[in-house]
Amino acid sequence: MAMTRRLLLLAGTASSAALLFNPQKSPLVSSLGFAILAFISTYTLIPLLGDAFIKAGFKGKDLNKPGTPVIPETMGAVTAFVYLACMLLFIPFAFYHHFAALTSGGGNREVEIEIHPANEGFFHPFPHNKLGEYLSAILSLQSMIMLGVADDLFDIRWRHKLFMPLLAAIPILAVYYVDFGVTHVVVPMQLRQWLGDLVDLGWLYYAYMAALTIFCTNSINILAGVNGIEAGQSLIIALFVVGNDIPYLIKPLHPAHDSHLLSLYFMAPFIGVTLGLLKWNWFPARVFVGDTYCYFAGMTFAVVGILGHFSKTLLLFFIPQIFNFLYSSPQLFGIVENPRHRLPRLNTKTGKLEQSRVKFTKTPKGITVLLLELLQKAGMVTIVYGEEGEILEATNLTIINLILVRLGPMREDILALTIMGVQVLGCALGLLIRYNFAYLIYEWDHGRKIC
Repeated sequence: MAMTRRLLLLAGTASSAALLFNPQKSPLVSSLGFAILAFISTYTLIPLLGDAFIKAGFKGKDLNKPGTPVIPETMGAVTAFVYLACMLLFIPFAFYHHFAALTSGGGNREVEIEIHPANEGFFHPFPHNKLGEYLSAILSLQSMIMLGVADDLFDIRWRHKLFMPLLAAIPILAVYYVDFGVTHVVVPMQLRQWLGDLVDLGWLYYAYMAALTIFCTNSINILAGVNGIEAGQSLIIALFVVGNDIPYLIKPLHPAHDSHLLSLYFMAPFIGVTLGLLKWNWFPARVFVGDTYCYFAGMTFAVVGILGHFSKTLLLFFIPQIFNFLYSSPQLFGIVENPRHRLPRLNTKTGKLEQSRVKFTKTPKGITVLLLELLQKAGMVTIVYGEEGEILEATNLTIINLILVRLGPMREDILALTIMGVQVLGCALGLLIRYNFAYLIYEWDHGRKIC
């Protein structure tokens, strides 16, 4: 088995090198090479660094396993740093044609210099705006990774870490302001007689993009607690983002071509590192991803959504996360008591996971009782009553527990696969809405009229 693994790694390394230095010098092909390199590096480094992380105190108990084994935690940091290394190394490949063939060099930014008459054409100005976008994205990711590691180190409280992505978003928002500055939105056809074709949101548009970074990072962190689902849901979203990018690349003259090409540059290595992490985090997990990975993954999606100008489409791929946030909000905002851990609990006799419940320290009253009883009537929670009819316990409000309420206890790996199935269905629904129902609201699609 070890020999087979070594041969596969060698074959992967050779394939990566061939793609990196492809004869056409295509940046997109090179990014696929970096994706393979990212997978190999992550897959190899995680088991090598596991013991070192445990000795450094980065460890946690797997509460859903008999005996609660201790395994390395914060392995998302390894994944994130491999990703950053790949993205930095990719810079010369992404701009090779501009470095070597198309620009005048010598710091000439805005001029075109005529070349020798024997070779018709011009040197073109270097795309400093594209490089600025790329570097701002990397800076935002670096900032978010640092904040994620800080959270894993100091276990920052929710009310404090909720807004940490705002700091990391500053570089991409600044570049968006300088290079684009577009803050108007297209008005749905049904409202144009009152609002016109476009509405300028001004600073509210930047508030929306900042909110997007907060949501993407925290929504993945909230939907956690079962082996493999943080990396699994991120992998599925990334694959659907790539699926959304590809149609725009078929037509090089499409106005959204460059934006979706940038998205692919960021998504390909992300898929590579996530696959490498998922190999070790899937049931039975040998490592935990930690908050660092959740923040890193969410910020990666926010970056491509903002710089790729498809933030609304991106949110459609987060339908399960949006539902989970809305379903969890009574506990997140203190309407229903929120325990420290809301993950399912293991029944050691059956070996299956069951819904976890909050045991109320104070008897619920008023709106809390009304909300819980409405959810119970909808079949979305289980309530345990006392002898006098007071509520003693209620299901924790997460989509994971909701699945267990509706489908009953199940093994952890089956539960993880069920959640992944929900993610696939949610993303597929997002694509269906985007490409089959958008024309009911907007007649234009990225500068192209929908017929």
